[in-house]
Amino acid sequence: MTFIDIHTHQKSFAENVFSIENKYPNSVDFSSPFSIGIHPWYLNKNNIEEELLFVEEQLQHKNCFAIGECGLDKITETDFKLQQEVFRKQVLLSEKHNKPLIIHCVKAFQEIIEIKKEIKPKQKWILHGFNKNVQVAKSLLKNGILLSFGAAIIKNKKLQKVVSEIPLNVLLLETDDSEIKIQEIYQKAANLKRIEVEKLQQIIKENFNFLSPRALLSIKRDFC
Repeated sequence: MTFIDIHTHQKSFAENVFSIENKYPNSVDFSSPFSIGIHPWYLNKNNIEEELLFVEEQLQHKNCFAIGECGLDKITETDFKLQQEVFRKQVLLSEKHNKPLIIHCVKAFQEIIEIKKEIKPKQKWILHGFNKNVQVAKSLLKNGILLSFGAAIIKNKKLQKVVSEIPLNVLLLETDDSEIKIQEIYQKAANLKRIEVEKLQQIIKENFNFLSPRALLSIKRDFC
């Protein structure tokens, strides 16, 4: 059974791991499954249009399964209005090319929800690396945004409470930039949900199919 890692910054060579590797507009290797987007930390108004064109070109690559990570971050020094403008453009690319959206969000959850209500996208949105409380989680889920959890659930009691309370059909898992293996994250999540790891693998596979049926076909071809 496959372990699906929805968002990682490291290439995986494990035979039973299907990982979506995060890429940027300056990336050159697209030989394995990936997502690509313009991160709010690295926005430069002088080359945004060029980078958006590159992102759109790569969205049509056979190995591209999502756009992102992209989003909003109120801690970074990047102008927030510029962040919103570029995020909206990437949402439109998500819609145009039928790709789910992987979102980076810091202290801007309400703005993300407002943009979603404004654009009314058909593609699925995933809030990656979720690390807030149950109340924020329920607000995002109420607005149709799925949640992905990383290595923080292994020790963070607040996040453990969130994982234990949210429905299984909105749950995804990731390694992000952690050295912890995706298998360990699955084991912790399975313990919190009081189910077997194999059952959790099947559920997350179904959740991933909900995001991208084409991706599931790839998993079947390569891992089943």
